[in-house]
Amino acid sequence: MPSPARLCTIRFAGIPAAAAALLLALSACAAPAAPSESSSSTPAEDYPSAHIHGIAVDEPTGKIMIATHDGLFDVTAKPAVKLSPTIDLMGFSPSEDPGIFYASGHPGKGSTLPNPVGLIRSGDGGKTWEQLSRQGESDFHAMTMTNSGIVAFDGVLRTSPDGKTWDTSTAKFQPAVLAGHPGSDTVLATTEQGPQRSTDGGKTWQLVPSAPLIQFAAFANNADAIGIEPSGAVHYSADGGVTWTRKGTVDGEVQAITTTKAADGQLNIWAATGEGVLVSKDGGANFAMHNQS
Repeated sequence: MPSPARLCTIRFAGIPAAAAALLLALSACAAPAAPSESSSSTPAEDYPSAHIHGIAVDEPTGKIMIATHDGLFDVTAKPAVKLSPTIDLMGFSPSEDPGIFYASGHPGKGSTLPNPVGLIRSGDGGKTWEQLSRQGESDFHAMTMTNSGIVAFDGVLRTSPDGKTWDTSTAKFQPAVLAGHPGSDTVLATTEQGPQRSTDGGKTWQLVPSAPLIQFAAFANNADAIGIEPSGAVHYSADGGVTWTRKGTVDGEVQAITTTKAADGQLNIWAATGEGVLVSKDGGANFAMHNQS
């Protein structure tokens, strides 16, 4: 298994040095730290931008949540509201239920969780977390949900049908991001060679020919996917990541994305950056700060 330092130096070949600074999709790869102590559901800084590992949106309420080095925050509130204990929430993965999240990472100050925390689950919107498996063993830097279970990477690509028992994949690539959808077994893995694609829940993989060199990926449903290059170029796929169409460009250092399909057929896209969350309501052609869109 690669060392933690190796996990933090995934690079995409053939891109400018300025873009290379962005290249670990889930952003922060620091060693376990003891973040500042803070209680759940208390006001935090206006926008907790450091080390964003994931983003979730509850569309009925409009709530936008970002998973960070210091826990989970509601950034639709001003200032942002902390929703969780202080946990470095790596591999943050929402489920189809808006209140159920999965994550990995490291415990914060005062936490009784082991280090690393392995796979943990919250059933109450991030307020509390239960230990599922691999406590003290795995820090999943990339993770996603599929119809068959969980696909995750901790230096080795692993799959689990229930979050408790795990199988090891023979795949040798190192993903920056794993993207799937709970209603499908199609998974995309962004790598320095280009996106890898699985149609069996992460068991077997194939490199996607002629695909753009995307760093971030997200599914809106079983077929509609978004990919973003390190340069910010946005691409759309209507067939689960097989073919791609160029859309617009998102500005800023993107650290996490999510997407859903609106009633008008357009994809809504949220991109968490160090300065705020950018939103596109037209499939990636245009973006604006979420409180201005």
